[in-house]
Amino acid sequence: MGTADMGLRDKLRELYEGDSDEAHRFRYALLGFDIFTVLFVIATSFTSHGRVVEIIDVAFGVVILADFLARLWIAPKKSSFLFSPATLADLVSMISFLAPLAGEGLGFLRVLRTLRLLHTYQLSKRLREDFRFFRQNEDVLIAVVNLMVFLFVMTGLVYATQYRTNPDINNYADALYFTVTTLTTTGYGDITLDGSWGRIISVLVMICGVTLFLRLAQVLFRPIKVKKTCETCGLRLHDADAIHCKHCGEIIRIETEGQG
Repeated sequence: MGTADMGLRDKLRELYEGDSDEAHRFRYALLGFDIFTVLFVIATSFTSHGRVVEIIDVAFGVVILADFLARLWIAPKKSSFLFSPATLADLVSMISFLAPLAGEGLGFLRVLRTLRLLHTYQLSKRLREDFRFFRQNEDVLIAVVNLMVFLFVMTGLVYATQYRTNPDINNYADALYFTVTTLTTTGYGDITLDGSWGRIISVLVMICGVTLFLRLAQVLFRPIKVKKTCETCGLRLHDADAIHCKHCGEIIRIETEGQG
């Protein structure tokens, strides 16, 4: 490998894994790109997919491909990288946006772009460091992210598998409506999924969705705790005004700004 290649690789590794301001801006820009493309997919599900939309799809696919190749190049263990959930989401995203090159028949896969939202989990550490609000409400925000990612992914799956064959699923809003009513077990019955796979998807939405919903309710209504590992017994969660560890009685020095 030449010196120029090594220099480029080091630069990419700094952008993706480094701690500089430039690296942080780069990763937040990637998150903004992910959110924008998901919103684009949702908005265009209400319209016919013309030539302009297909060109934009391909452009997004090329960006995702470049991002994927960069991550693969700097990965220390390429086999582990290739089989990680985030990488599999990238592969599906690339196929979904480059599908117009293979013809309109594969265009429905673009909705599976929502899988790319799995990358939001990689930013949790940085958000914790950058934003006090995130640190104070981390458990609630992570529970919200878990639920929203599941909601978007399952809605995309419902739309991608049903919109050609199910007259009740005409756009992303119809799929979202079904997913929400199923997740909350409201089940109005005005929209149902066709076939055995449709029933399996409905079961997954109910079981996994209700679990995530209950997890969100749990963190919303339980007493507020702060994370501070006790050096004696290792207990991590304590009351915000705790002075001693409840397990072993050791003094706990919780950092505070003095605001009650």
